[in-house]
Amino acid sequence: MNYHAIRAIYIFEMGRAFRTLLQSIVSPVISTSLYFVVFGGAVGSHMAAIDGVSYGAFIVPGLTMLSVLTLSVANASFGIYFPRFAGTIYEILSAPASAFEIVCGYVGAAASKSILIGVIILITARCFVPFDIAHPFWMAAFLILTAVSFSLFGFIIGVWADGFEKLQLVPLLIVTPLTFLGGTFYSIDMLPPFWRTLTLANPVVYLISGFRWSFFGTADVGVGLSLAMTLGFLLLCLALITWIFRTGYRLRA
Repeated sequence: MNYHAIRAIYIFEMGRAFRTLLQSIVSPVISTSLYFVVFGGAVGSHMAAIDGVSYGAFIVPGLTMLSVLTLSVANASFGIYFPRFAGTIYEILSAPASAFEIVCGYVGAAASKSILIGVIILITARCFVPFDIAHPFWMAAFLILTAVSFSLFGFIIGVWADGFEKLQLVPLLIVTPLTFLGGTFYSIDMLPPFWRTLTLANPVVYLISGFRWSFFGTADVGVGLSLAMTLGFLLLCLALITWIFRTGYRLRA
């Protein structure tokens, strides 16, 4: 294992985040804080509790997942796309580093940035609404698995995209809508039977449900199913990335 290669890519990507601190860290935290102010404070004060949890506290896991998902995809996709755009990807591919080590560097950095943002958002949320974490270990597990899974997904998008427009296409048209419709601001049990059944086809539902269970001990779907869906998505992304490096898809062309 070439740890020097992993460390070099990881440090470079993390350094890029801290060089653009306002854009990478401060901006998403402020944006999410506004959600807490508007929905948790203004709207939540007029809404009944959901499963015994105040509305302000109920949306904390969903908003945290919303930020982690979108930032994981954005960080990882741009991280691998820019070397392709600048032409430095060939230097990376010709370096004494395996595909696994390259992916570890880029995905590890993207996931680390997303996890950092998620933790900061949780700390910030505590300033607006009181909440407790019933299962801290599983909260951390879901947070890490989600960040890694969607960083892998973002890596795939960064390889697939052949322009900055396509780089934003999937996150804006697919990931963000699925997150908003995945129970970020509501419980899917509040939906009519037909729409609830239809919503279960949304994979983000299982991520948010499992993460919310780690906070309050209640979930829209079983926590075992949520964990299985998260791991299944991670393995699917790993399989696609393995195929990309074996075939050289959009990397060597």
